[in-house]
Parts: sequence; structure tokens; C-alpha cells
Amino acid sequence: GAGLLSLGQPASAQTADDIIAKNVVARGGHGKLKAVQSVRASGHLTGPGGEAPFILKWKRPTMFRFEFTVQGMTAIQAYDGKAGWMLIPFTGKKDPEPMAQDDLKEMDEQADFEGPLVDYKEKGNQVEFIGKEPIEGTDSYKLKMTRKNGDITFIYLDAESYLEIKSEGKRMVRGQEIEFEASQGDYKEVGGLLFPHSIQ
Repeated sequence: GAGLLSLGQPASAQTADDIIAKNVVARGGHGKLKAVQSVRASGHLTGPGGEAPFILKWKRPTMFRFEFTVQGMTAIQAYDGKAGWMLIPFTGKKDPEPMAQDDLKEMDEQADFEGPLVDYKEKGNQVEFIGKEPIEGTDSYKLKMTRKNGDITFIYLDAESYLEIKSEGKRMVRGQEIEFEASQGDYKEVGGLLFPHSIQ
């Protein structure tokens, strides 16, 4: 009866699922995201040593390849959903080497071009809505994602556009806990979907 309704949340209260649903719509919709079978992205990495052209390739279900070129030498990371290899010529090594377990875990996350929020329950992830928080003057919704491997990532969505503007967290790399932070922006429409064209 009506008395039971008072035990639930007010109708206006945001939930993680509400926010994620709006994020998926803002990006182009669940159907369009699921229809994409492969993605190729290119651009430039910018760092202390200058610019390096890169190419990213994704292919369903979980294939991923990343290449970048510095001083005429091309480094490659490749992953097929189970195994991965990398070629890093700057270190003087000429042959591909198998990836370490930590690298494979990161590749597995990278291979999911839809991102961890889309169908998060099927992927074994848990999401909790923490609340509103300003990010560099922009109101955002803060979500706490616990991946099936136990890693925790905080994802911030712009409260107006529902697009991701920042993510941060910690992960184990070769026995050490490393903090990471990424900012996304300059969203542009490509084939009916919105992709960030700037990532820091």
C-alpha cells in the first residue's frame, strides 16, 4: 500500500542505473553502441618528448591493438581477449614479448570500447552513486565502480550532458599500487555515436 512507498527513495532521487541509462543515451544509445563491431581511432600522444602519432583498433568481442611511433620506431601492444604481446623497440628489443599479467588486465579493460558502464551487471561490475561533486567548476555525478577483479574506479559524468569527464582509481602494477587519473573532453559525433577527442 501507500505506507510501503515511504520506505523507498523519493521519486526524484537519482540512482546509478538512472544516471548510466542517461549516459548511454547521451553517447548515442544502447542499440548503436552494440551494433558497432570495430573501431579505429588515430591521433597524437603529447608528452615531454614531443608528439607521437598513434593508432587504436578495437574489434569485438575483446580484441585491442595500440601502436605509436617515436623517431621512426613503432611500438605495438596487441590483445586477443586471452593472450597479449608487445613490441617496444626503444628498449633495444627487436622481438615481440608476451605481456605480463598486470598488462593483460589493463588490456582487458581497454578492449571494452563501450566502457565499463554499458551492461555493467553482465560484465560482473558493481556501480554505486556517490553524489554530486564539482570537477573544475562543472557539476558532476560521481559513480563508484567495483570491477569483477576488485579494482575500484571513480567515474564522473557531467550533470548536464551525462558524458564522462573524468575517471580515477588505483590498480596493482607489478606488485605496486599505482594511482591513475584521466580527463575526457572535446566530444564529437562519429557515425551517430559521441567519442571524446581529447583524453589527458
